Amino acid sequence: MPDFASSRISIARQAKDRIFRGLCYGAAALGVLLLVVVLWGAVREGFSALTPKFFRGYPTASVSRAGIMPALLGSLWIVLLTLAISLPVGIAAAVHLEEIAKKTRLNAFIQANIANLAGVPSIIYGILGLAIFVRCFGFGNSIIAAACTMSLLVLPTVILTTQEALRTVPMAYREGSLACGATPWQTLLRMTLPCSSAPILTGVILAASRAIGETAPLLVVGALASTREVPRGIRDPYTVLPIQIFNWSGMPQHAWHVKAAGAIIVLLTMLLALNAIAIVLRNKATRI
Repeated sequence: MPDFASSRISIARQAKDRIFRGLCYGAAALGVLLLVVVLWGAVREGFSALTPKFFRGYPTASVSRAGIMPALLGSLWIVLLTLAISLPVGIAAAVHLEEIAKKTRLNAFIQANIANLAGVPSIIYGILGLAIFVRCFGFGNSIIAAACTMSLLVLPTVILTTQEALRTVPMAYREGSLACGATPWQTLLRMTLPCSSAPILTGVILAASRAIGETAPLLVVGALASTREVPRGIRDPYTVLPIQIFNWSGMPQHAWHVKAAGAIIVLLTMLLALNAIAIVLRNKATRI
């Protein structure tokens, strides 16, 4: 009798496990299906707009001559400057909180606030950037003001993912390095950070993905709705692809919607390229 009862319990657990696994697979398949539908709609609608003139052109009132050159370069400026600012600061802050700082109430309070900042709406960071970088620092409606604002936006993500990456390194690695005569800084630079570099790059992917697709903070700090000026420096005015897409999507003519779909394809390609670079670097770090 006990064997029979345990067998029934085992069969019931296996059935529940199969049901749960099927629900997980179904949810994943549904998400992928919706993504494929959206992507296919953008590609089918906007592929015809991807011509050399489209990439070299400027926003104009003529739909046949309209292009994305200023918005494309503006997006590249914003993403690259945002990563250049947020990654060193975020990684340094995470290393300090996780490896150096003592477990005090103050540090626990800072840690809790960093976790809370990761969920703050992006428009709040735009208002903060307007007050600090645009007005207080006098950057004006420039690329550097936008990049600093976006750095504030992605900084909590970089810090939290870096901390989680540092926690994946076994304590035995650190103790072994110290036992061999290495200093704490040598252990950090030559053992801890290299071993956690692969998960840290995941934070880079998340930061780049959020920075390249945000619109609200950039509108608050002065991004132009449309411009024919190509940004050549960090103090120049700018626009970005999401804003250009929004403008074209609001036009009544279908030809503008085709242009918007083409810009969506370009934006997705940029995002996938950044992700691919980070994944390649992460795989190389994992093999090391």
